[in-house]
Amino acid sequence: MSATETNQADRNRRKLETGVVASTKMNKTIVVDVITKTRHPKYEKFVTHKTRYHVHDEKSEAAQGDLVEIMSTRPISKTKRWRLVRVVKHEEI
Repeated sequence: MSATETNQADRNRRKLETGVVASTKMNKTIVVDVITKTRHPKYEKFVTHKTRYHVHDEKSEAAQGDLVEIMSTRPISKTKRWRLVRVVKHEEI
């Protein structure tokens, strides 16, 4: 296995998440809300959790309300640890 094949294998293990763009007010940065539902162990109700990620958007492709796919990456700044992979669906106006 060469070095490039090992590097590509590491990239394939990165976390992927899908969420909705909450804010685009920063330069080259968007805030994405990822909503997950988990079952409560005792009460067996579904509990909704919302996590906000600061995502690097180099080309400013995403707009507020868009459904986007993000990937974990090396630290880009103090709060940015994710980058934009693609815009899944643009918001209908």
